[in-house]
Amino acid sequence: MAHRLTVIGTGYLGATHAACMADLGFEVLGLDVDEEKVARLSAGDLPFYEPGLEPLLRRGLASGRLRFTSSYAEAAEFGDVHFLCVGTPQKAGEYAADLSYVNGAVDALAPLLRRPCLLVGKSTVPVGTAERLAGTLARLAPAGGDAVLAWNPEFLREGFAVQDTLHPDRIVAGLPAEQGAAEHAEKVLREVYATMLAAGVPFITADYPTSELVKVSANAFLATKISFINAMAEVCEAAHADVTKLSEALSYDDRIGGRFLGPGLGFGGGCLPKDIRAFMARAGELGADQALTFLREVDEINIRRRIRMVDLARQQLGGSFIGRTVGVLGAAFKPDSDDVRDSPALDVAASIRAQGGKVTVYDPQAMRNARRAQPSLDFADSTLSAVRGAHVVLLLTEWKVFREMDPGDLAEVVAERSILDGRNALDPELWRAAGWNYRALGRP
Repeated sequence: MAHRLTVIGTGYLGATHAACMADLGFEVLGLDVDEEKVARLSAGDLPFYEPGLEPLLRRGLASGRLRFTSSYAEAAEFGDVHFLCVGTPQKAGEYAADLSYVNGAVDALAPLLRRPCLLVGKSTVPVGTAERLAGTLARLAPAGGDAVLAWNPEFLREGFAVQDTLHPDRIVAGLPAEQGAAEHAEKVLREVYATMLAAGVPFITADYPTSELVKVSANAFLATKISFINAMAEVCEAAHADVTKLSEALSYDDRIGGRFLGPGLGFGGGCLPKDIRAFMARAGELGADQALTFLREVDEINIRRRIRMVDLARQQLGGSFIGRTVGVLGAAFKPDSDDVRDSPALDVAASIRAQGGKVTVYDPQAMRNARRAQPSLDFADSTLSAVRGAHVVLLLTEWKVFREMDPGDLAEVVAERSILDGRNALDPELWRAAGWNYRALGRP
């Protein structure tokens, strides 16, 4: 009998997983306690921007294989494989992860599981969470030992979530210690992911804590690599060197590679910043805090890049933002996303606004979220509108439309031909040839 899947939590991770699994032919029921979100998804209206996802959502709905509900009872009755995809945000005023959504979802679902099933955690959680939730499941589920927990971390990149779900670079399965339960969980997961496995995707089995550590370790490594090259940018500025050439030279070393070695404004979003902080917090709880003290510097380097961009903009304007107009291109934390959580671009824009600058922001997709996050800023509906009358232009999110801007077009509307490239995304020679004062982080 084919497995029927439920996806608990239909935010970025859950909505993507539900639509993609329906596209693979599974019957899928998405569950969320947010009635408005359920209504929007049921109407084929994606609540966030992700390239290629909305057509999959609508195709799944039209086929009848994909539905959404707010009823835990309906989900428990519908599925035999339940994917846990709720958020784990950073606790207010702390580094630790807020597990209230994870705990609440398991507490609500477990008492309703009256037949054999597999609960599959995909949320990013502190190590040790799965073992605790397995105990909760065993205690609360009427099915008892027939309700088994596995942990299957997600590795989605915003902007590439459909590709990463349908064509992952690996599948990790954290399995229970009891051999029979572990064998059952692995068998079910191999059946669910059969299409990927047939294409040669590696399938890695591990215990609960190792599977939990895979995701946070990957994010910590990526954050470290980004902050490393941005630390080199600081040195390059002091030494009058070019960090982009340094990065290029390093990229040819097979031991290092060029991915995530792009110097600029640093990382943001809803994953890397909060995940490395939660990792540090959990290591402290385990008595291994010294092992991750370097992540504190990784975080601080990342924040310093934002401060440096504000300082550089102030220098370009003669030492003060008061009475000056700044055009900001970009609000999302990265291109091909509308996510403004911990966005370096919005952080810089808000800092300049707080120091007396008149700031106008434009982003191809993140305007609604940006307005909600920073209502004191001014917003424009196009690139040219955002930079009209600007004394300095800041490129802070490297959308393709910004990378391909014609410096001549912008020159006709700005007050001064001055641009700061926060992502090292533009061709300095092209802009300087057009009469622009071009500056970038980590370059002479």
